[in-house]
Amino acid sequence: MDQEIILSTNFPNLKLFKRGKVRDVYSVGDFYLIVSTDRLSAFDVIMAQGIPFKGKVLTKISEFWFDFIKHIIPNHLISTNVDEFPAQCRQYETILRGRSMLVKKAEVVPIECIVRGYICGSGWN
Repeated sequence: MDQEIILSTNFPNLKLFKRGKVRDVYSVGDFYLIVSTDRLSAFDVIMAQGIPFKGKVLTKISEFWFDFIKHIIPNHLISTNVDEFPAQCRQYETILRGRSMLVKKAEVVPIECIVRGYICGSGWN
């Protein structure tokens, strides 16, 4: 099993829109290509070492929840299947498969949810 850690992407034929702590976002026409890397961040610091398959796990979790709630609220997910991506993306299939999503360009609704196995901080009060 290949355990190559992907810390960064560089796709010369695609326009890098944003590089976040964990995800690289490329602008592809009317869509964004969101690539989840294996970067590790804690306390807003990106660590030097990554975690094998982290990007693939994050993508699967996102895909599950976007699919699970799509009948409740529409979302931006188009596909996680590289074979359905625009042609200019498919040449990077080896890196993209399992760790990327093609999404509609949409207005961001800034919602964050943190789930812990215990109550702490303001949740305890």
